[in-house]
Amino acid sequence: MSLLIAQDICLAYGKKVLFEDASFTLGPRDRVGLVGANGTGKSSLMKIIAGVQQADSGTVSFARGARVGYLPQELAGLPSGTVVEAVMSTVPGRDALEARLKSTEEALAQAPDEETQLELSQELADLHAELDHFEEHYGRHHAERILKGLGFREADLAKPTGALSGGWRMRAALAGLLLQDPDLLLLDEPTNHLDVPTLTWFDGFLKRSNKALILISHDRDFLNRQIGRVLSLEIEGLRSYVGNYDAYKRLRAEEMEQLKARAAKVEARRAELQSFIDRFGAKATKARQAQSRAKMLERLEEVHLLEERDTMRFRFPEVERSGRDVATFEGIRKAYGNHVVYSGLDARVERGQRIAVIGANGAGKTTLLKILAGELAPDSGEVKLGHNVVMGYYAQHHADTLDKRNTILEEVQPLAADKPQSYVRGVLGAFLFSGDDVDKPIGVLSGGERARVALAKLLLKPSNLLLMDEPTNHLDLDSTEMLIEALAGYGGTLLFVSHNRAFVNRLANQVWDVVDGKVVPHPGNLDEYLYHQEQLRLAAEAAEAEKGGKGNDKVAAGPMTEKDRKRLEAEARQRRSVVEGPIKKEIARIEERISMLEAEQKEREAQLADPALYNDFARAKPLMDTHRAGKEELESLYLEWEAAQEKLAAASASLG
Repeated sequence: MSLLIAQDICLAYGKKVLFEDASFTLGPRDRVGLVGANGTGKSSLMKIIAGVQQADSGTVSFARGARVGYLPQELAGLPSGTVVEAVMSTVPGRDALEARLKSTEEALAQAPDEETQLELSQELADLHAELDHFEEHYGRHHAERILKGLGFREADLAKPTGALSGGWRMRAALAGLLLQDPDLLLLDEPTNHLDVPTLTWFDGFLKRSNKALILISHDRDFLNRQIGRVLSLEIEGLRSYVGNYDAYKRLRAEEMEQLKARAAKVEARRAELQSFIDRFGAKATKARQAQSRAKMLERLEEVHLLEERDTMRFRFPEVERSGRDVATFEGIRKAYGNHVVYSGLDARVERGQRIAVIGANGAGKTTLLKILAGELAPDSGEVKLGHNVVMGYYAQHHADTLDKRNTILEEVQPLAADKPQSYVRGVLGAFLFSGDDVDKPIGVLSGGERARVALAKLLLKPSNLLLMDEPTNHLDLDSTEMLIEALAGYGGTLLFVSHNRAFVNRLANQVWDVVDGKVVPHPGNLDEYLYHQEQLRLAAEAAEAEKGGKGNDKVAAGPMTEKDRKRLEAEARQRRSVVEGPIKKEIARIEERISMLEAEQKEREAQLADPALYNDFARAKPLMDTHRAGKEELESLYLEWEAAQEKLAAASASLG
């Protein structure tokens, strides 16, 4: 049974057609990624599904009683009251249930006879049971647990919603949706305001849900973990692909290759037929054959190749080599009023490092970059730049501080005053501003377009130390991938803040965790850092359990030594190996047998494709029987593999 059916959705803005007869269905547990370039209508389609925007034509219908929750990119507002009260009030039915309870209590107090009292008492008992069930699933305890998972502290829960900043209002709205647990969750870039600890919690919470989901996100890793299907807004229309985002990219590429091969085959046949017609069409003896081939030529199919949208394509220019020590923080202190962000911060950036700065919101990530960039002066301490360091800075707010009166060309040309305009136009072309586009005023550009202008400015002023604060916020997935590719080839030193897990994992070779006014460095990327933290947590819990919860061991008592850390990590790896090892060996055995059998099946299929084989039935029958048996064994092995994977996932979950 379908949870949602969208039929023949059409939407246009003037001459720009976003959807034309777009149709799709959604099952009760479908988890869908909605992808497409900026401006193709992802958010508009989400709004149409949510019922906050009307399509020009077409229908969207839901299964009876289906509940839908929608988180837009831009939040309109929150209910009044404290944070926890506002989140609880988003669950439909609470107010009506409490009103019924109150009116029944009042009626019972005024009941004229015993029979009425009994009836009302039973009704009151039923309402209390209903309220208990409601509290169990949607009560304060759950609301607080979700809010804390999304980064709210205990003291924040009693704050009025009007005191929250934009990012925290969005988190509160998200908490309300998660508490509601709707049948269909519509999330438009939900990770934009989440820091790494919160994103990790949210990722796990969402993954455990068994409800339907439509998700827009520019974080490739997040999408891959959450979805099992892709709805893609392509030039030819809305398309559906089975699998996660990586599977979609692979299937799309395979589809393109297959169409190209088919088109080439058709064109070769077309040329062959045309050649015969041209050669023999005028000969009376060949006239009939030529006419026959002309009819065949008319009947040849037209193969329409898939069109690809333009995306950013650029490389960072070669940069001069800096000294080994690129930047040094010495005794940095920075406070905003009574709130001390950094106190005695010492840190060093070395040539070639690619440092991801992570930490909770408010920990001081952006402040760190601003101090290094010289946009913010520390209260005390000093930042020293190394020999031959040239800095480039892409800040969250830079795209918003472009001069809105300038055209795109006027905004970037001064950075390359010694270069011809053709060079500047070439750079802008790499960022999808070509022809007359460069004469557009900055003021009419979208957030994504302004972000591309800010990136173009970085290229026109080559630097060997690049600071980037949330550079993917306004970019679509393809542009994000292109930026990752360009930065992977960048020859300088990189220090960046990003909530995009794919971006961090593919670029970072060191993580700086900002905690309590200090920077704690960890080698590796984000996944390696998170794994390291998880192993420490598990090891500490195990050590605590072994001590009987006394808390007088080295792990619980104070700062951990390097020796303790290595010992605890080794113990955690040993426990994991004991539990997961046998299952992984079984999976490896199944995969080896599948691989061998698939290769054998491929050989047999090649033999079975030969028409001559069937002239000798005595030879064909054993081969057909073996192929059938192989197919059955493969199906059985696939089921074994899936069961083993589920067993491994359960074992891993039991380890935390």
